[in-house]
Amino acid sequence: MRLLSILLISAASFASLSCESETKPASPLETFQTYTKAMKQKDTTTMKLLLSSESIKMHEQEAKARGLTLDDVVKSQTLVGEDQKTVEFRNEKIDGDKSTLEVKTQGAWVTVPFIREDSVWKIDEKAYTDNMMQDMEQSDHKIDELINRGRQQP
Repeated sequence: MRLLSILLISAASFASLSCESETKPASPLETFQTYTKAMKQKDTTTMKLLLSSESIKMHEQEAKARGLTLDDVVKSQTLVGEDQKTVEFRNEKIDGDKSTLEVKTQGAWVTVPFIREDSVWKIDEKAYTDNMMQDMEQSDHKIDELINRGRQQP
């Protein structure tokens, strides 16, 4: 009887452990919502946990260049305005280990990229910054073309 009790307790323990390991990871939307809450609470530890490794490296480089701490840089690089009371979301798209989510911030829709690292969705601020820089370069190129066209003699 004692052996049967031990077997039942062991089986129950094993079953509960296997159920815990099957917990579904947070979606990109859930990750962003957690990040937003952490940002509002000024919880930089949680914010850093939700950022991709490349984003952390980028922020570390910026912190070093500016003579700041990593936490200072993470706090300043929010994707949502601190005074913004509500955040609207739409169009979550998942493609393999990459994802995007459109977020309305300060009246405009922006696309926030995510990357899956170690089976967890993380905000990819590095890709967000790279995309912004690319957009700015394309805009500058278009402006240069317009200026140069205006200088040409007919």
